[in-house]
Amino acid sequence: MVQIVGAVEMHFVQTYINQIYVVCGLVGLFLGGEGLIRGAVSIAERLNIPKLIVGLTIVGFGTSMPELLVCLQAVNRGAPDVALGNIIGSNTANILLIGGVGALIMPMSTQAKGLRRDVIVMLMAGVALLWFAFKGVITQQQGLVMAGLILVYLLLVLVLERKKTIPVEMEDIGAKHLSLPWAVTFVAGGLALLIFGADYLVKGSTAIASSMGVSEAVIGLTLVAVGTSLPEFTVSAMSAIKGQNEVSLGNIIGSNIFNILAILGITAGVYSLPVSAQFLSLDLPLMLGATLWLCVMVFAFKRIGRLSGLICLLLYAVYLTWLGLGAAGVQALGVSVLQSLKAFAGL
Repeated sequence: MVQIVGAVEMHFVQTYINQIYVVCGLVGLFLGGEGLIRGAVSIAERLNIPKLIVGLTIVGFGTSMPELLVCLQAVNRGAPDVALGNIIGSNTANILLIGGVGALIMPMSTQAKGLRRDVIVMLMAGVALLWFAFKGVITQQQGLVMAGLILVYLLLVLVLERKKTIPVEMEDIGAKHLSLPWAVTFVAGGLALLIFGADYLVKGSTAIASSMGVSEAVIGLTLVAVGTSLPEFTVSAMSAIKGQNEVSLGNIIGSNIFNILAILGITAGVYSLPVSAQFLSLDLPLMLGATLWLCVMVFAFKRIGRLSGLICLLLYAVYLTWLGLGAAGVQALGVSVLQSLKAFAGL
């Protein structure tokens, strides 16, 4: 009996090993990111580093570490489409999915100071990415330029906001409850979990793509992108529930800036990234279109309402359907739905 149970368990593990890799990878990324931020913020507090610096650097880079390590691991494993798809997919999901959910929970104010400046930076970063991508490859030189620009951006914000404070809630992070040895342990353990999680997520997702006959670009745009965006989703959803809708929108914009200038910049600075034609035909234009829409909303309206949030979610659902079925599949699905509606209406 024990042998039969063991055989069944082994068969289950062998059958779903890649899915297990993905789940373990996502858990490792989430726990690793949390541990890294808690430990690093605690150390910064004990060294009396200003909260502004903590918010701009430690928290900002800490929440982006999963994306960075996944991108580096993907390129190192010979899957550059997963890396670039992760960046493009994360930015699209941040606006349409996370922004849509946040606006549905609580309409998001667009009146926060510095928001218009940041949304313009986000748009310019998106245009720069599209420009670099149309040349067929994002070179190491271009990557280093983007990485340099994020430093310039951070310094600019530091100068402009030096008399203000960034709302980093230390109690929520748990930083003040950590002694120095525990803080160092959290940082080391967080980094280890991030490396482990990135490795297993890339390994599992690329294997799933191969077994399902799906391109690595699609896996990067969907599974990997949404998975690495879970920290941003959590922050935005909790901020919206608490009524801190300005924090929710600022989190989305800040994450998108970091994704392109810091994450993609560092990755391309280490490895030149070839750009798949699929990204140029649909995914990059959609990401830039979503970015432009958010820019218009910030400048033209006082808030992003629930109707806009619902439209964002519907657009994201259509986009995922397009990725999963392709143009012919979407057309066939549309014809099938139309025929069903006609039959139901008795036409």
